[in-house]
Amino acid sequence: MRISEEIMEPLAKLKVIEMGQLIAGPFAAKTLADFGADVIKIEPPKVGDALRKWRLLKDGTSIWWQVQSRNKRSLSLDLRQSEAQDIVRTLVKEADVLIENFRPGTLEDWGLGPKVLLELNPKLIVLRISGYGQTGPYRDKPGFGVVAEAMGGLRHLTAEPGRVPVRVGISIGDTLASLHGVIGILLALQERHSSGKGQVIDIALYEAVFNCMESLLPEYSAFGEVRQAAGSALPGIAPTNAYQCADGGYVLVAGNGDSIFKRLMTAIGREDLGSDPQLENNDGRVKRVVELDQAIGEWAKTVSTDKALEILDSVAVPAGRIYTVADIANDPHYKARENIQTIQMHDGTRLDVPGVIPKLSRTPGSIKTLAPDIGENTDEILKGIGLSDAQVASLKERGIAFTK
Repeated sequence: MRISEEIMEPLAKLKVIEMGQLIAGPFAAKTLADFGADVIKIEPPKVGDALRKWRLLKDGTSIWWQVQSRNKRSLSLDLRQSEAQDIVRTLVKEADVLIENFRPGTLEDWGLGPKVLLELNPKLIVLRISGYGQTGPYRDKPGFGVVAEAMGGLRHLTAEPGRVPVRVGISIGDTLASLHGVIGILLALQERHSSGKGQVIDIALYEAVFNCMESLLPEYSAFGEVRQAAGSALPGIAPTNAYQCADGGYVLVAGNGDSIFKRLMTAIGREDLGSDPQLENNDGRVKRVVELDQAIGEWAKTVSTDKALEILDSVAVPAGRIYTVADIANDPHYKARENIQTIQMHDGTRLDVPGVIPKLSRTPGSIKTLAPDIGENTDEILKGIGLSDAQVASLKERGIAFTK
């Protein structure tokens, strides 16, 4: 879906400089770009952002690139060169937001630290995403999302009891940090309305994971409880688990609401459990969770996955199957909510990509442009800040700027 010409997207006047790479910084910038921000992505000459070579490639470029860098313009500069750094300083003077996810100290080494940038533009908002944050004893350690997920407490819980903890399967630590960064930018923009001043947002990957760890810390503080891996169950909440059906598939059942539990027990023919006063509330059910899981598991083995879902849907018990991407691509609900949109690449190939989230009723976001080639917009951006054709050509000849 494309936005009507008459509707202005909520961030249409926002000017963003993205100096990030791979996932955390670029995902934050992508989210802003989806809602109208003019994002200038600065990437190294010739090779570009390393994400261009990650996962499955088509014609030498990652398919992922079409998601992560849509709606952006690419300016290719060698930021190690002083003239490239001068260009960034010029761009910053007119920017609202700068996003970076380099190792702490990198911007400062280039003469582009927040102190310098905020002197050039006191209204600038600087988002800094790093493994461990800009302060603290681990500040200078290299940090990737997978390490942050472990430090944040998530990796310890993602396993079957007694088996090696596994990763979630995507770079969830980076994405959580990105979303926290977007929240920080929007908060800083709101505050800027009254103060007229910018500020620095410091996001650590591990902190973003830790912020989503629910009751993990207070339980340890109050009871010395160290939550352990529990496979597909959720400790302290019952019943909620994955149960194997007669056809080998699994049905996820969340029967942990008090009234939901009674409906679930009736649906599986265990009215005796549904009417048991000891099981009226969650704390009582937790004490007998093994018994409840066994009862639901025995019922699941007698029906197919589809039949189990049909029965549970009929009595309004939250339940679902485990989706593969093939299930997602063919699901009518995904299509109805435009969670999947189709773009056409430059060679004419049609490609399904995730739609724009969240959904705004009056000023929705949209996919406006394909992800750019390396330096695709270098000339227009440099000329837009006042450089002549000769100056742009000179920068390119000396390898300071690049256009593919």
